[in-house]
Amino acid sequence: MRHLAFVIINFRHAACLFKNLSFVSYPYDNVNMKHTEKNNKPKILIIAGPTCVGKTGTAIQMAKKWGAEIIGADAIQVYRYMDIGSAKPGPQEQAQVKHHMIDVVDPDVQFDAATYVEMTRAVIQRLHDANIPIFLVGGSGLYIKALTGGLFSKAPGNPSIRQKYKQMADEHGNAFLYEHLQKQDPQAALTIHPNDMVRIIRALEVFEITGQSIKAHHQAHQFADQPYQLFKVMLNEDRKRLYNLIEHRVDQMIHDGLLDEVKALIHKGYHCQLNAMQSIGYKHMCAFLNAQLDWNETIRLMKRDTRRYAKRQFTWFRADKSFNWTSSKEISSLYPRIHEFIYSNRNPNSANQPCMV
Repeated sequence: MRHLAFVIINFRHAACLFKNLSFVSYPYDNVNMKHTEKNNKPKILIIAGPTCVGKTGTAIQMAKKWGAEIIGADAIQVYRYMDIGSAKPGPQEQAQVKHHMIDVVDPDVQFDAATYVEMTRAVIQRLHDANIPIFLVGGSGLYIKALTGGLFSKAPGNPSIRQKYKQMADEHGNAFLYEHLQKQDPQAALTIHPNDMVRIIRALEVFEITGQSIKAHHQAHQFADQPYQLFKVMLNEDRKRLYNLIEHRVDQMIHDGLLDEVKALIHKGYHCQLNAMQSIGYKHMCAFLNAQLDWNETIRLMKRDTRRYAKRQFTWFRADKSFNWTSSKEISSLYPRIHEFIYSNRNPNSANQPCMV
């Protein structure tokens, strides 16, 4: 019986060797296998990075290798009809790999991190139950952190203080309130978009009540809930090259009809004061349509604001030391570790276990 076991073991080993010799890239190319064993916590591969760094193309290529599905982590791609300005994966890209959390609400629906977490966790559970590898892809750091770490414990609040800042924004404008935040809490200002009035007012409210940055509060309480096993990838790019890519991206959006997209949104009844319409690109087209900017200045400001947004994204993700930094060209160096992450804890007797000899 021992001899028989030895023959079986060596036959399986030889089969693996043959498989790897015949198909050198077998462990990483076109694996397209499903999990066969479930862990207590779903595994999620995160692919994050600044705008224009190549997240979509990289994620699709990798998802096809591992048979994964992609969950978007983008605060604007969740909205229907906002395709060009959000650089939403197109029909051909979505046909290659199943995408989730794209086109889930209309532009006039209030959508925040808590809503995103609630909807996305349901998707993750379905994919986990179906043994499908999960890729979380996007540049919205707050959404990624809220989803994977849990929502931070509630900081103290005061409705009258909150109302004071809302009135200040109404009277003097968003830019005025953001500049006030930069003076009061420059740390928080680095990670908050100038038009995100909800978070700006919240940061000012916490600072006035506690005398501390809201970031200090978050760090003190941390994100206690850790519902998932994570492998984090941060796509990086040379700053000069990234800015050139941003210039090209904006030009391409204009060529593809961003202005007409905004006109169509307004025609559908989605006015320019909506939070969704205050995002980069859309607010610039609105300013042009309202004769607040000429065309050349509109494009210049859109490019400038996109560069600034990319810089804030770098700042956000750099603070998380658990990310593996790489580039879209060099990410294959992480494939062995990603493969091990996806398929670790599998039954070694599984017929679909990939050969790693």
